[in-house]
Amino acid sequence: MSLSSGPIEAVVFDVGKVLFQWDLRCLFEKLIDDRAELDWFLANVVTVEWHFEHDAGRLLADMAAERTALFPDHGELIQAYTTRFNESIPGPVPGSLELVEALDVAGVPLYAITNFGDEFWQVFRPTQPVFDRFRDVVVSGVEKLVKPDPAIYALAAKRFGHAPEAMLFIDDNRDNIESARACGWQAHHFHDAETLAADLRARGLIA
Repeated sequence: MSLSSGPIEAVVFDVGKVLFQWDLRCLFEKLIDDRAELDWFLANVVTVEWHFEHDAGRLLADMAAERTALFPDHGELIQAYTTRFNESIPGPVPGSLELVEALDVAGVPLYAITNFGDEFWQVFRPTQPVFDRFRDVVVSGVEKLVKPDPAIYALAAKRFGHAPEAMLFIDDNRDNIESARACGWQAHHFHDAETLAADLRARGLIA
């Protein structure tokens, strides 16, 4: 484990796959019984790559209309994506919310930078009181900037009011981690809450 020598003033989390599990399959396995058809649908119709267009700021209505025109036989399933997205988030990543609580209790300022569509965030955020512990959340779909674009880290540093080198950024995506480090942030490449907890203890942020 490589630690920067500088003190940490704030901790900045990613949301998907760090705080909360996310898998489009969790929604569509309820709607498509045949495994081969489900695999085809997720590889060709409602794909992760297509979903990321909403993360980047595209409106759901525009995306759904365009996709339905391409796959008219799957219109109802595409519509389900727009209205039942929270079902693709089955629950917290084990142990992560407890670390958020421990940091908050210790008085560490908490923030987040998430690639998350604006419309989906407006539906998901109210269901999760853990975000009440966060002082600010930069949402890609609102800002129309996505990780790993250095511009989103510059915006976050300005909003959060801490120097990049004084913040610890936690993300599961290696490209996002490498971009943050190139922008001067300290970073932890997330694999599981146990490993993160050890890093946070080593940095003196939690007991």
